[in-house]
Amino acid sequence: MNALLGQIGVALGLVSAAGGTIGLLIGLLRRSDALIRAASRAIFGLVAGVLLAVFAMEHALLTHDFSLSYVANNNARQTPLLYDITGMWSALQGSILLWALILTGYLAAMYRRFRHRVTDRLFATAGLVGMAIATYFFGLMAGPANPFLTVAGHPVSNGLGPNPLLQDNPLIAVHPVFLYLGYVGFTVPFAFAIAALVTGRLGEGWLVETRRWTVTAWAFLTVGIVMGAWWSYQVLGWGGFWAWDPVENAALLPWLCATAYLHSVMVQERRGLLRVWNLSLLIATYSLTILGTFLTRSGVIVSVHAFSDSGLGPVLIAFFGLVVAAGVGLIAWRGDRLHSPGSIDSPVSREGAFLVNNLLFAAFALVVLIGTVFPLFVQALSHQTISVGAPYFDAVTGPIGFALLFFMAVAPVLPWRSASAELLRHRLAIPAWLGVLVVVACVAGGVRGLTPLAAFGLAGVAAGSALRQLVLATISAHRSGAGAWRGIVGRANGGMVVHLGVVMVACGLAAATSFGHRSTVTLRPGHTAVVEGHTISFLSARHFTHPNDNGVVAAVVVDGDRIHPAISNFPGQEGIGTPGIDSSFFSGDLYVTIDAAPPGGRGPVTFGIVAQPMVMWLWIGGFTIGIGALLAAVPGRRRRGTEPASAGTVWSRRSPAGRPIAPEAEVESAPGVVLPVGSQR
Repeated sequence: MNALLGQIGVALGLVSAAGGTIGLLIGLLRRSDALIRAASRAIFGLVAGVLLAVFAMEHALLTHDFSLSYVANNNARQTPLLYDITGMWSALQGSILLWALILTGYLAAMYRRFRHRVTDRLFATAGLVGMAIATYFFGLMAGPANPFLTVAGHPVSNGLGPNPLLQDNPLIAVHPVFLYLGYVGFTVPFAFAIAALVTGRLGEGWLVETRRWTVTAWAFLTVGIVMGAWWSYQVLGWGGFWAWDPVENAALLPWLCATAYLHSVMVQERRGLLRVWNLSLLIATYSLTILGTFLTRSGVIVSVHAFSDSGLGPVLIAFFGLVVAAGVGLIAWRGDRLHSPGSIDSPVSREGAFLVNNLLFAAFALVVLIGTVFPLFVQALSHQTISVGAPYFDAVTGPIGFALLFFMAVAPVLPWRSASAELLRHRLAIPAWLGVLVVVACVAGGVRGLTPLAAFGLAGVAAGSALRQLVLATISAHRSGAGAWRGIVGRANGGMVVHLGVVMVACGLAAATSFGHRSTVTLRPGHTAVVEGHTISFLSARHFTHPNDNGVVAAVVVDGDRIHPAISNFPGQEGIGTPGIDSSFFSGDLYVTIDAAPPGGRGPVTFGIVAQPMVMWLWIGGFTIGIGALLAAVPGRRRRGTEPASAGTVWSRRSPAGRPIAPEAEVESAPGVVLPVGSQR
């Protein structure tokens, strides 16, 4: 029954998506508003189909219906309830079903948001692109990634259970979901970018419509990446949080391009510049989500994060090629209409800083992409296996990271068009002094080394720049009667909160990578050792047996706090270590793993010890970035009531007298309103 319901759901979704695609295409070609409205309602069939398929899969997992191959391979009767539920996205076919569910949710939200303008050619074309993408993913589930295939012969009495790494931490319930909400969320701005190119509506109106969609997707992806690092740190037992694994890189690549886009799109909205650049970044962002899907689901790479071999590789790489070819072809076709109406007046300006910032993000993405795919090209051409490891990525991306931190400190204080030396001295004085004080304090505290001192100093300047803007915005909002809380709401102010989160992450990375220390110690029960200034007491070890695993867990006291490192053995799998972590805001983490233990837990135990300062600031900073992104998605008080620009319109902020004034971030300027250039009040 579950297999039949699931197949019906997939078929209903596929027919609805394909029907909506064809109907919208014919309606646009014939300019038939009635047909466009009818075809747009295919979203209801899409929603019904995916919900039925998801219900069938979850019911099969919860009832242990081993007649389904997917359930037999990724579920067992002794699997805990949480991991029964998360089993839907614990393997290849189920992850495609999760992708389809989230994609359908975004398309439904897009339909509801723009339902009163569904016959407008821009919105109808964006809907067509979304439906075509849905057709592709439902086609995968109907063909090579079918999650509802049944077991040949008699069903087994028990399944193999999930991958042990996917039933050892509750983050499995949220980390993949947040990543997919980020990946799939970029479908909406991508669809509008393609629609703008197809229809010739190349003004800034579509940017206004999609800004919050893009910020929201970026926020989900950011938090998803941070959760992935946290999960790796807590589950894999190697004492690190980022290994430049190809699958980690696959998530980082679209994040880098989307971050560049979120900066440069402000230049286009304000000055009408960087149109080709922004379209290219959006298309690159979505293309890289598909490339990441290929890397994780084709079996071309070996990674603890990747799925096993599958037949999806050619289908995914073909879709990736189609997306890239369509995007590049449309940009080339519309090239003569994408010329910006102006140019950057001075390199010492906000738009100049954003341009350099974008070039740095693009360079960062390029070197990560090369390091990720180069081994695949070598293997395909010469059948030799090589690897590109952390030394390459650290050496190449380190200088780019420092440059990005510098421009993050300087860009917020720069005005549009040009800046005088006197203005820069005035706005950078406090941030610069804060950076100097941070370096002096670090040296006084015993910190040595050019790299960490430079990182902490630049982080201090960046934090001072962001705090200055937030304080001025809060004072301005309070004086205007809007409430001081408005000082942290809106794109510019929320962006400053994001910058503060990046500062926290930068400090955490600099401290953990520069001052981390690894060692081992062998202790008998009741014995104590001092490692890196931390007192470690081994109390006892015991053997445990659970329905789905067994192993050894130790009781260890670190500086008065008890932690419990363990080794778990799952059926048919090698032992998996679970670290015990003693965390502190300032002294850092002491990360303890069991490297060797006698049978039954009796006798001396060898512990792996990793001392890493300020690691907690990585997680705090990551979630601060996510909060800042959500604050940036809230309408600022000066942008509320703004209507999207018509085709070819350049948005600019003007005073009641018609003179240009500063944007939201420049709170020194007087309040104004948003009007299309040349409009009359």
